[in-house]
Amino acid sequence: MIGVTVICPGKLKESYWREAAAEYVKRLSAFCGVNVIEVAEYRLPDNPSQKQIEAALKAEGREILAKIPEKSMVFALCIEGKAMSSEELAQELSRAAVQGKRAAVFIIGSSHGLDEEVKRAADVRTSMSKMTFPHQLARVMLLEQVYRAFQINLGGKYHK
Repeated sequence: MIGVTVICPGKLKESYWREAAAEYVKRLSAFCGVNVIEVAEYRLPDNPSQKQIEAALKAEGREILAKIPEKSMVFALCIEGKAMSSEELAQELSRAAVQGKRAAVFIIGSSHGLDEEVKRAADVRTSMSKMTFPHQLARVMLLEQVYRAFQINLGGKYHK
């Protein structure tokens, strides 16, 4: 069975986000190995210049790329990505497993997004929605959707 890795800048600060994420990690662990990797979030001034933002994204990007396990299918969550249904995500995870991938790696960017190099390294660019969500909520939503995808693929009752 394929493993799941989520790579994201920053930590979940509030306990309710940590508890919600931990619940879905626990549920997912019944189906696969789950690894959440928090990389350093680069601090920027209150009104950063475009050059400062690009430098921060590049630094975060280098750290993210270094954490991607070999033989992974990489999903970059980015605004310009294709929106996917839960069933489509389940199909992508099945496809990764059939292709012999060891892990599905999901990358959530910082509040300024993802470096272009990270996006180029991705096999799939996906968007959770046209709406904007806090990154802490996005992590919980992603973990729930990955859990749902496993339930769909296994014929579980969770997805209706």
